[in-house]
Amino acid sequence: MIDTHCHIQDRQYDVDRNEIIKRARENNVSMICVGTDFKMSQKAIALAELHNDIWASIGLHPNDNLGEVYDQSQYKSLAQHPKVIAIGEIGLDYYRTVDEEKKKFQRERFLQQLELAEQTQKPVIIHCRDPLRPPRLKAGQSASEASAHRDMQEILKSRAHQLLGGVIHSFTGTYDDAKKYIELGFCIGLNGIITFTRQYDATVQKIPLEKILIETDSPYLAPEPHRGKRNEPAYIVEVIKQIGVLRNISDEDVIAVTSKTAQTLFGLE
Repeated sequence: MIDTHCHIQDRQYDVDRNEIIKRARENNVSMICVGTDFKMSQKAIALAELHNDIWASIGLHPNDNLGEVYDQSQYKSLAQHPKVIAIGEIGLDYYRTVDEEKKKFQRERFLQQLELAEQTQKPVIIHCRDPLRPPRLKAGQSASEASAHRDMQEILKSRAHQLLGGVIHSFTGTYDDAKKYIELGFCIGLNGIITFTRQYDATVQKIPLEKILIETDSPYLAPEPHRGKRNEPAYIVEVIKQIGVLRNISDEDVIAVTSKTAQTLFGLE
């Protein structure tokens, strides 16, 4: 099994990180440790250097765009490391960001990081989250035009031929959104969210299995029956079980297909 998105370099694991990795191995789970800013990207690489079953990605999360001055050359230097297999997590977050100028700033930073992915020939790990409530619309603007997913799809459509694909991590869009991302050459990342809400059941059932990646987003979004606790890569088994239940297939089939997809997309040895 491959947890394609976790943050075990986070300080929440400073006391027991080795135990977390040990439990993952006991459950046959390898992992991609995802950066959210420059320091966390460095920490992901440092951890990946120590373990042959951990890889790293580097990037500046949209919610951190306002706190760090993005330096393309610094991130490009990190991207040369042999354990770095993707650029991410990068993207758009309109859930926490409501100011239009800040949204514009997010889009500019996202485009810069897509350029980095193109230059380094690496796939991307994308964060995309819409507001909890419908946005306040400008005159003549529809709700669909004001969503993060609409903006994301327009950006990716304009750059898809230059990118090596990637994944829409922690997917919370509609089935139509999922179809559009798949048409653009992207995979859909599913995590513990699908175990405690029925909102995405139809999407999980209908999208091609070979376009699904599994993840935990540890330490966040712990699946049932661990909800409310700190998440960890070993809990990926609950995501696998739920996909199997919804699609009426075995856990082994879910593991085989999603692992192959991850290995192919990210070039994992």
